[in-house]
Amino acid sequence: MAIRIGTFEMSTPIGTLRGAVHDGALCALGFEPWSELEGRLARRFGEVTCDRGGGGPIEAGLRRYFEGEIDALRDLPVDAGGTPFERRVWAALREIPVGTSTAYGRLATTVGTPGAARAVGTANARNPVAIVVPCHRVVREDGSLSGYAGGVHRKRWLLDHEARHAGG
Repeated sequence: MAIRIGTFEMSTPIGTLRGAVHDGALCALGFEPWSELEGRLARRFGEVTCDRGGGGPIEAGLRRYFEGEIDALRDLPVDAGGTPFERRVWAALREIPVGTSTAYGRLATTVGTPGAARAVGTANARNPVAIVVPCHRVVREDGSLSGYAGGVHRKRWLLDHEARHAGG
C-alpha cells in the first residue's frame, strides 16, 4: 500500500520551492524538479502517492518567512529521516540563531564529534529539508560560502535575508 504524501509548490524570490508533508511534518523541501523530489521520497518511504496542494500550515509558515517573518520556521514540524548522526547534525542546525552562521568544525564540536567537519559537511549535504533545517547557515572556517544544494547564490540570499530581518 502506498504512503500518502502531501506536496506543494511555491514561488519564492529565489526560485520555485517544492515540498512534501507526511503525517503533518515536513519531510522534504528543496528547489529540485518534482521528479527528483518524488524519487527521494520513494527511496525513503517506498511506494508513495503524492497529493498536490498538501502544504497547509507549513506552506503558510514558509510564505511568512519569505515575507520577512523569519521566526515563522522555528516551530514547523520536521521529519527528515536520516541516520542518528544526521539527525543530531540537523537538530543542531535548527539551533543556530537566525541571522548568524557557524563553521563546519564548530558544528562538529557542537554535536560531540570534534574534528569531524567533513562528516558534518556530508550530513549537511544530505539534509532533505532546505531552509527549515538551515544548512545554509554553515560556512567555511574563514567565513566564505561553500556548496549548497540549491546553489551558492541562494545560500547568500538566505543569509542576507535572515541578517536583514533578524530580531524583527
